[in-house]
This record gives sequence, structure tokens and C-alpha cells, in this order.
Amino acid sequence: MMRNFFLLISFLSFTLPAKAYDMQGLMDAFYSVVMIRGYNSNGGMAYGSGVVVGENKVITNCHVLRSTKQPWISRGEDSYAITGVRVDAWHDLCLVSAHQLPFKAAKLGNSTDLKRGQEVAGIGHSNGVPAPLTSRGYVKGLYPNSPGNVIRTSAKFLMGASGSGLFDMDGHLVGINTFKTAGIGGSIHFALPIEWLQTLEKQAEITTFPIEGKALWEEDEDKKPFYMQAAVPESRQDWPKLAEVAEKWTVAEPKTAEAWYTLGVALENISKNDLAAKAFNQAFLLDGNNYDALVHMGLIAKSNGDSAEMHRIQVALANIDETLANEYVELLGCGNSC
Repeated sequence: MMRNFFLLISFLSFTLPAKAYDMQGLMDAFYSVVMIRGYNSNGGMAYGSGVVVGENKVITNCHVLRSTKQPWISRGEDSYAITGVRVDAWHDLCLVSAHQLPFKAAKLGNSTDLKRGQEVAGIGHSNGVPAPLTSRGYVKGLYPNSPGNVIRTSAKFLMGASGSGLFDMDGHLVGINTFKTAGIGGSIHFALPIEWLQTLEKQAEITTFPIEGKALWEEDEDKKPFYMQAAVPESRQDWPKLAEVAEKWTVAEPKTAEAWYTLGVALENISKNDLAAKAFNQAFLLDGNNYDALVHMGLIAKSNGDSAEMHRIQVALANIDETLANEYVELLGCGNSC
């Protein structure tokens, strides 16, 4: 029963109260996204996405530039030769240069300003389509990695959108869509913080392609950050393995809310509901924006027939925002009994 609730909540995830979109800002964001292309050694076309971040400057993923010796920037039928690149291979970010690039730079934001549940938009050339596609989603996790936060998001991106932009709803560039996991539970998408551009800009420019070097997300599994180690078993719904990773994570980083939330998800799905509720409670205590943790606690309370706990959570959500409380009541189907 709890597994069905988990699947339900993955589709009806709690979010921060909606804010008005800045339509002009989002249009500017759309037009700051370009395609990166080049022929590989087999004569085929390699491609990815990039975002204009300055005069004649485009940020993209370095792995987009690994298989081509002569990459270029394109939009529609127009193309612009890449003349140089600044490389941060470990962080998988490259800053390419071109002459007379006639595109306006994106407005830069900060990943540290984001909150869990905040609406975001991914804009990129998924599947190599000529015009960028926009994917709406929400922030599902924030992982400090100074400077900035690596961002987990539900804004989907496909092959060809590596190096594309993740924008807030005012059109500020907050991250670069970079890697994802896949499994029966659905893909988990990650964006790198735009703050890493600061380090990238300090690198010496080179003119040699293709780019070489391993990225952090390609590290051996046991050497990756815990949030990356957790992504694969979660996407595969391997709950015992996820519990194993999450337990180590909470020991290593006891003040990290996402560690406790991940542990709660794992324990809930192996029917250790009492322990799961404690983990979710700790996640919420550490991060008051983690409304999903509260909702999971409510679902566990419902399975235990604990109407008092269900009501306590409804009141807590109402104190934050009445819309959240109404969504909670609808999800649990408890009406006035909440």
C-alpha cells in the first residue's frame, strides 16, 4: 500500500506556492540557448546545447566537445566557428569563444537562491531538434558544492540537451543540465550550478579539440558524492540498496536534510514505516522547505490510522500555505477528518 502512495506522490509532488512568470525574462532565456555541433571521427554528427553567457561566449558541457575536432555554434541555418575554449573537465563545464556572435547573453542567477519545490524551466535542444524545447519542472534536491548547489530537478532533458540551461521563472540562468540516471522509477536529472562559471572563466583558453578529461559524475561509484550514489538505486527502485547508501550518508552528513529524506523514502518502501517517519521528520527539521517530507509523514500516519498525526501535519502545512494544506487533504482523501 505504501509503495502505491509513493508512486502517487512522485506524480503529485508538493511545490512552493506558485509565483507569476516573467514572460519577457523567459523569452530572453529561450533566445540565449544555442546548439553546439561538430562531425565526429566516423563522419557522424555530434551535438549538444549551450547558453550564451557573455559577448561571444557560450557555456556548455565539456563532454559535448569530446568527439569532434572542429565544433561550431549554430542557430537555425546560421553557424559560427568556435575559436577557443576554457576547460574545467572535472566539473564538465567548457566556455567556448566565437567571433561576432549576435546573441544576447542570459541573465545569470544563483543556485543558492533556489528552494526545494521551486518551479524551474530547462531549455535545450533535446534530440537535436533545430529549435530549443522547454521542459517545466521543479527543484527536487539541492546539494551544496561550493560555490553553489548541484540541482536535482524534474525538468526533463534528453540527448542533445547536455549543456542546456536551467532557468528560474524570471529567466535567470541557475544551472547547466548535465547528467541523469535512468530506471523503472523514471529518470533523475541533475544540473551544475552556474556559480562554477566563475572558476571556468579563470582558465587559460586553448584551441585544441577534442576535449579530454573525466567528469565528476563519471567517477567510480564508491567515490561519488552520496547524492549521486543514491540516484541509481532510487531510479531502479532498489530500496534495500538505497537504504544502505542513505544510512551511510546520514552518518557522514548528519545535518544534510536530503540524506534523511532519502533514507525515509528507502525505509518507507521496505515497510519500516516508524523509522521512515523519524527520518522524514529529521529532514523537515533540517529543511523547513521540504514539504514532501511532511506529506510522507502524513501518508504513514494514514496507514497507521493515526488521525491526530494526520491533522497535526495538515495544520503545519496550513501555517505555511493554505494551498499546500488543501493539496494534502486531497491527496490523503481525508476531507474534514484531517
